[in-house]
Amino acid sequence: MARQAFWKGYLKLSLVTCPVAMTPVVSSSEQIRFHTINRKSGRRVRSQYFDAETGKAVAEDDEAKGYEVEEGKLIVFTDKELEAVALESTRTIDIETFVPVESIDWIWYDRPYLLVPDDKVGAEAFAVIREAMKSTSMAGIARLVIANRERAVLLRSRDKGIFVWTLRYGDEVRDAADYFGEIDSGKIGEKTLKSMRRAIAKETAAWNPKFSRDQLQDRLSKLIKKRAADAKKSAKAHKTSKPGTASNVISITDALRASLAKEKQKAR
Repeated sequence: MARQAFWKGYLKLSLVTCPVAMTPVVSSSEQIRFHTINRKSGRRVRSQYFDAETGKAVAEDDEAKGYEVEEGKLIVFTDKELEAVALESTRTIDIETFVPVESIDWIWYDRPYLLVPDDKVGAEAFAVIREAMKSTSMAGIARLVIANRERAVLLRSRDKGIFVWTLRYGDEVRDAADYFGEIDSGKIGEKTLKSMRRAIAKETAAWNPKFSRDQLQDRLSKLIKKRAADAKKSAKAHKTSKPGTASNVISITDALRASLAKEKQKAR
């Protein structure tokens, strides 16, 4: 089955270049998503941009990107102007340097992607780069534009492919010493540690993806199925009800009126 790539470009190391395709490891397609609807009509609503001054709706063709240089003054840019300043890293992963795999703390890892050769011709060059990193236990550092923003990325060999991890920006990661340094280390007795180690050993198991299963999504799925079944059942009951009756629910008021009418006829 053909897989749709999130990004296509080139992987480059020194004089070796090969076409590659990249796909996110994490998928959100299975996540339950709700639409915003009009409660009265039951139909979906849509969003639209409006002019801040006139309040009139803006057509999609009239939308443009602007930058505010001072209050109330905007500079408008065309798509061609923005494409002209695009970096080379929008289409090429050029490995600039290498670092030992073990030297990168996990807190710098952001989002993972799968990198594979994009054609049979470039597969050999891809394999050379992959095996060179694997045999030296090194990870490559490069730069790549994702969602119109340049990111530092880390390349690690894995099986027959390469993992590409976007790295967090330097100012995003807090220094743990500023927080952990204030914690009192204290003195823990060997007896207490031994007891805790036994508790850990008792609860130890091999990693399984089910440990991170989204239980909220499971409960939402069950609720949706129940509501859908109830709606189907209600529609079927409405369809089989007698003509002229809105439902099978008995009106107490109508029942009382009918009872009073019968009593009057008996009295006569």
